[in-house]
Amino acid sequence: MPRLRAWMIVSAAWVVPAIFAVINRIAQARLQGWEPATTRELLFEFFDWLLYAFLTPGVFAISKRWPLARPHLVRRALLHLFMSLMFCVAWASGGQVLRLVLIRLFDPQIMQSAMQNGLAQFWRQVTLEWVSWIFITLPFGVAVYLCMVGIEHATRYFVEAREREVQVARLSEQLSSARFAALQAQLNPHFLFNTLNTIAVLVRDNDRQGAVQIVEHLSEVLRRTLSRHRANEVTLGEELELVRQYVAIEQARFSDRLRPQFTIPDSLLSAAVPSFALQHLVENAIRHGIARHPDAGLLLVTAEREGELLRISVIDDGVGIEVQMTPPPGHGIENTRERLRALYGTRASLDIAPRPEGGTIATLRIPYRELGPEPNGETG
Repeated sequence: MPRLRAWMIVSAAWVVPAIFAVINRIAQARLQGWEPATTRELLFEFFDWLLYAFLTPGVFAISKRWPLARPHLVRRALLHLFMSLMFCVAWASGGQVLRLVLIRLFDPQIMQSAMQNGLAQFWRQVTLEWVSWIFITLPFGVAVYLCMVGIEHATRYFVEAREREVQVARLSEQLSSARFAALQAQLNPHFLFNTLNTIAVLVRDNDRQGAVQIVEHLSEVLRRTLSRHRANEVTLGEELELVRQYVAIEQARFSDRLRPQFTIPDSLLSAAVPSFALQHLVENAIRHGIARHPDAGLLLVTAEREGELLRISVIDDGVGIEVQMTPPPGHGIENTRERLRALYGTRASLDIAPRPEGGTIATLRIPYRELGPEPNGETG
């Protein structure tokens, strides 16, 4: 819509020079002592300028289709130079047609007189005037075309900048929501009660080392959750560390029942993943799958590169899900999908499906790219 409004405004703006062209024709006639301009001449001055108003949408369309951008900058520049010449030809052709139409309407005797000398001679003269008008149009026409291309580029960059600002704001809001949801998940009364109860049992059984480990895991989970202030993406390795700390706490609570397995090649640890996305999937697998089934305990996390995509799977043998069931608004799964759309568009997906052997399979696919560590040790 902003780009459409832009070329409509530019097209309408040609009315201004058209009006000034008429004023200039009248003023020059008086200043130079010429005969007063006829209605035909004034209409030609006015509508000849308006011809480019009809050409403007075409210029905008070509500029949008072949923008001046790397790596094709030189090739595109030559293309636009050629197209500027073609638009000069179109402008001159339209002007010549306009001139003939106005002569036909206002001074038909001039055309009849010219035709009496022979049609071949008449069209030869028309052709010569057309070619002459093309060369007259070239300097100004090329400059006008390039100005239109510049306006289209400026409009597009402005619109894209605004869209990026909106996207960054949306991502920041979603990241804050994700970070809060992760923190809330770790600090909800049920989780905190179970963690403290596990610590108390370990202390009562004189397993001080186990109790200290749980406290350290809880502290590390909170530290990693709170330290991700503005990172929309982190490395898979960093996300795995958060997941391992979280799973270690839950593993102590479920005793020997929870059996986590991580099948992830070291070569993928530097891959970029959405912050907290894997943590949410693991949390859902434990809370909504394994915890609700007394015989469940398998938690398998795998990662594999599929061409230009990174596939991450979280598998459990819990209660499973219904295929027709859709997560309610505000659910962690829907929030994760919304963040995927904002970060990667249609290139990413999150599929939740029942496992044939029982349980659930959550599959996350995102574009593969590596993320280097920041100087402070965090990723960005």
